[in-house]
Amino acid sequence: MHIIPRILCCCLLATPVWAQQQKKNESYHLHIRKAASPVKIDGIIDEEAWAQAEAATDFRMVLPMDTSAAKLRTDVRMTYDDQYMYVLVENFKVGSGPYMVESLRRDFAFLKNDNFIFFMDPFDDQTNGFTFGANAAGAQWDGLMYEGGKVDLSWDNKWYSVVKNYADKWVFEAAIPFKTIRYKKGITKWGINFSRNDLKTTEKSAWAPVPRQFPTASLAYTGSLDWDAPPPAAGPNISLIPYLLGGVSKDYDKGVSSKFRRDAGLDAKIAVTSSLNLDLTVNPDFSQVDVDKQVTNLDRFELFFPEKRQFFLENGDQFSNFGYSTIRPFFSRRIGLGVPIHFGARLSGKLNRNWRLGIMNMQTGRQEETGLPAQNFTVAALQRRVFSRSNIGFIFINKESLNYDPSKVEDKPVYSKFNRNFGLEYNLASSNNFWTGKALLLKSYTPGRSGHDMVHAANLNYTSKKWNIGWQHEYVGRNYNAEVGYVPRQGYIKMAPQATRLFFPGSGAVLSHGPQVTTTWFMDEHFNSTDNETMLNYGIVFRKRNTLNIWASNTYIRLLQPFDPTNTRKDSLAAGTRHNWNTMGADYVSKPQSLFTYAFSVRYGGYYADGTRFMANTELGYRFQPYVSIALSANYNNINLPQPWGNNAFWLVGPRVDVTMTNTLFFTGFMQYNGQQKNMNLNTRFQWRYRPASDLFIVYTDNYLPEPFYVKNRALVVKLVYWLNL
Repeated sequence: MHIIPRILCCCLLATPVWAQQQKKNESYHLHIRKAASPVKIDGIIDEEAWAQAEAATDFRMVLPMDTSAAKLRTDVRMTYDDQYMYVLVENFKVGSGPYMVESLRRDFAFLKNDNFIFFMDPFDDQTNGFTFGANAAGAQWDGLMYEGGKVDLSWDNKWYSVVKNYADKWVFEAAIPFKTIRYKKGITKWGINFSRNDLKTTEKSAWAPVPRQFPTASLAYTGSLDWDAPPPAAGPNISLIPYLLGGVSKDYDKGVSSKFRRDAGLDAKIAVTSSLNLDLTVNPDFSQVDVDKQVTNLDRFELFFPEKRQFFLENGDQFSNFGYSTIRPFFSRRIGLGVPIHFGARLSGKLNRNWRLGIMNMQTGRQEETGLPAQNFTVAALQRRVFSRSNIGFIFINKESLNYDPSKVEDKPVYSKFNRNFGLEYNLASSNNFWTGKALLLKSYTPGRSGHDMVHAANLNYTSKKWNIGWQHEYVGRNYNAEVGYVPRQGYIKMAPQATRLFFPGSGAVLSHGPQVTTTWFMDEHFNSTDNETMLNYGIVFRKRNTLNIWASNTYIRLLQPFDPTNTRKDSLAAGTRHNWNTMGADYVSKPQSLFTYAFSVRYGGYYADGTRFMANTELGYRFQPYVSIALSANYNNINLPQPWGNNAFWLVGPRVDVTMTNTLFFTGFMQYNGQQKNMNLNTRFQWRYRPASDLFIVYTDNYLPEPFYVKNRALVVKLVYWLNL
């Protein structure tokens, strides 16, 4: 067992020598010159500045195949003045007919809209950057880029754009303030690429060629944006974002009278340098955040629900993406859920082309009911770029209970005095992105817990047009403790190889198809098998972008602790019992071009205690583009087990309505019925973006007990946010 990790780590370190030599697409250059005239953002191409600007054209096809020029013509021009960078895009059409979009809501799903998006790498480090764009109806898209091609769409900042439709094209024109982005003073070559998606022709294209197996956001394949002079300094950059809030709530379960709420708080954004930002928050509020999507819980371990609070999401990838999806030493949802946050600060950004820094500190208040003390949370991350696109990262996490002595606690839960984690990881990304991987080490420090408190994990993946081959292994000690992290399982060793092979027919309805084999083994710390699952999947991608997967799996589990297979508290299977079963299933997603879209998943097979489980899941959607989108998700589980569980049927149903009256006026209604938890929830949100990055929110929530039907609690909140640049 110890030989494999050593070989893998050697491969991770050796790969850069032969795979990280030079940047791709070095021959693609777009020269940006200072504007020869003022530019008005109206989608009308009548300024002298655009007549003199150089055009990026001759896009290359990425999908369905990456071997030819794009069929659709796209022309991009860029210019700038002392305050703004300007972008003008002409997206030419073929034939007649309307564009295809989901709605006017910002940060849309890339592959479900006709859109144009561009990706900027101001440090030319092929790792971090910014992305902006719009769909054909004018809905904006903006985000922070990290890990060479991933996008954080929670980032929301000030910029301006217009989309204007013509008979033969649609035009996207935008002005991006230099204060909105971060860049190093004096750098005159930025990485850049332009991407277009057209649903009618099912074509995705890019200016600088990108292999079809990678997203067009991949910064490994950017061209070069060449400035005629160093970009203007952004100057003083301080933003204040105060909010005012009023609300009322009533808890019918407890039979108490209505509770009124009046609150205020402040966020501030301060540019310490042109590439380093300080974010401050005092008494933050997250009333407008989307509610979690409920699930039927049949898992033995803690479920994961993503962070949705904007303060923790912005510039947070250095913290939240350290480790793996089930080994996260830092998970921001551990901070301030159900507990007041008094204040916080975050310093994040680039120190230079090779060094990146992130430091965050948050202070929460005491909770009298549970005896939870006031706590302070600190996380610090430092990242050093090595070779062309890889990096080495360090993280430190500290959770400290203030004015608290666990030995003196009586009649209430006992909390730890402190919990600390140190981590080191190496992230591999070859220059052409074919090789990616990670090697990870973590250690925790908790009073009363020592020994077997470390984590080691590593993976290596090879991705080409036809092959995707990977290996991952993990070791998590039984005393490893990340109280501010998400590590649902301890005391195990895991090995997970996988391989996928794709075939590409020359013609016909099928674009690609091929088998995938994955297997996952879990062992305890003495190498005794506890779980394993082997799955064979055959996937088909059609030229219209609909997909079909058919799969079969074999599962073996030796329970390490008592477990209720229905999570209804009827009874538990004993620790040490062994369970083995086979399952078959299929998943289908319809083509995105249709106004009516649908997806379904079905599975049938064995279950714990020689039982059976049938699951069906469907998602239906219809859009009256671009103003109304209606969706319905439904999940059904039927589980047959011996007594005392017997037959169990669980429904999970969630209708949703999105109304986008304009690209600044939105309404969302979302209802969820959960038969397993016997709960029904209604959440509605009205949002008016009355000026860039400034919003009025009206949020109404209801919780019901469906059988017998009565209201459990309800709340109404009105919140006003204003963005002020100093």
